[in-house]
Amino acid sequence: MKSDRLKKKRRDHEPPPAVTERGWRYHHLGIPTTVSRKGERYIKHLKIHVAGFDSSPYGIEWMRFDSDCPISDIIKTVPHVAFEVHDLDAELKGKRILFPPGVPSDGVRAAMIIHNGAPIELIEFRKRRKKARS
Repeated sequence: MKSDRLKKKRRDHEPPPAVTERGWRYHHLGIPTTVSRKGERYIKHLKIHVAGFDSSPYGIEWMRFDSDCPISDIIKTVPHVAFEVHDLDAELKGKRILFPPGVPSDGVRAAMIIHNGAPIELIEFRKRRKKARS
């Protein structure tokens, strides 16, 4: 009955199918900028400066890109929404991949897809194990 779901329009009070059907959870909103911001952190291997992620109560992340940053222009110019997923590889199947899976920071795998002209980031967190005490 997938075709029935596609025909049914989402009501104002209903979460999107990414949440209700796939179990994705909102993580952050990434906003491209050309303005340097206080507290920026540089991610050298991606050539991106990020700010606000660790301090915004709403999950707003500002992203400023080096001129030679290899990331797609759409990511550099269009805001993206990021969702936490349980299995990144499974969620990427059948999607148009904009930026392949990578490791932006320790314990994190992320990739960017595109849907209807909008970039969407999918993030998977590796479960951190507590060190056993001797």
